[in-house]
Amino acid sequence: MSTETATEESSAGARTRQTLRSYVDRVVSRPLFWLLPALLFITVFQLYPVFEVFRMSLTDMSLISSEESYVWLENYRRLLGSEEFYSTLRVTGIYAVTSVLLQIGLGLGLALAIDYGVRRGLRGPLVTRVVVLSAWIVPGIIIGLVWKIMLLETNVGVVNNMFGRLGFGIIPFLSDAQIAVVSVITAGAWRGTAFSMIMFYAGLKRVPDELYRAAKVDGAGPLQRFRYVTLPQLKSVVFVVTILVTIYSLNSFDLIFALTNGGPGRATEVIALSMYKSAFNSYQMGMAAATAVVLLMITLVVTAVYFRVFDISEEI
Repeated sequence: MSTETATEESSAGARTRQTLRSYVDRVVSRPLFWLLPALLFITVFQLYPVFEVFRMSLTDMSLISSEESYVWLENYRRLLGSEEFYSTLRVTGIYAVTSVLLQIGLGLGLALAIDYGVRRGLRGPLVTRVVVLSAWIVPGIIIGLVWKIMLLETNVGVVNNMFGRLGFGIIPFLSDAQIAVVSVITAGAWRGTAFSMIMFYAGLKRVPDELYRAAKVDGAGPLQRFRYVTLPQLKSVVFVVTILVTIYSLNSFDLIFALTNGGPGRATEVIALSMYKSAFNSYQMGMAAATAVVLLMITLVVTAVYFRVFDISEEI
């Protein structure tokens, strides 16, 4: 009797283990099981902060007060009715558009030059890549400080010292409103070109040599090969680079903060820097959050336009 009972219990245990193993196999075989850690990470560190910023934008939260109340759309009304906001929006637009054009143009040019050197077995491409990449690796704050030292408006400044030796006077790189904008754009493009170069160079390595040889056989010159072979093959890369560089340019803060802090006056104050000043200079966290939401909306609209302009349905 005891033997039969033990056998039944053993069979029941085996069936339970088999059922549990089957259940585990079904769970593990589903993609959601493997995506769950990433989804939890995105929810905690991405989605929740976005939701919290949006909630803060509807309040009068301040760093100097523990009390807060909902003012709903009042922060947005004040922000969109402020002339200062449209001034920073104009500066951000100028900075972003010019930076995107420069970074894409210079990055593509460097990538083509390096790819040409590698294909021809020339010396120097490796050194060029290392030099350009050094600008991308260094943090934006450090880049801003380095450029600030270089553009000092005295004979001590590297650039003004060089112009002085050539017989020119002191150039107000950081104190003149228009020149300061050019200085900020130049520093930003100098740093961001490295990323574009990396992406374009990787894209060029994917272009088959057979296409270039076939184009040469058909009598295509260098410009024709670039237009009808290189650019079509880089279409998806150009799309990705344009979006990422635009997002980065619209959200630029660290380099501008270190270089000019938005000055002179508000000549180089972009939206991200204005948001920082609202939060930590004026202590208006609600207004800063509203600025962040507006900047997010602008970024999403620009990205949607890129998706409409770039027809990459075949490449995806």
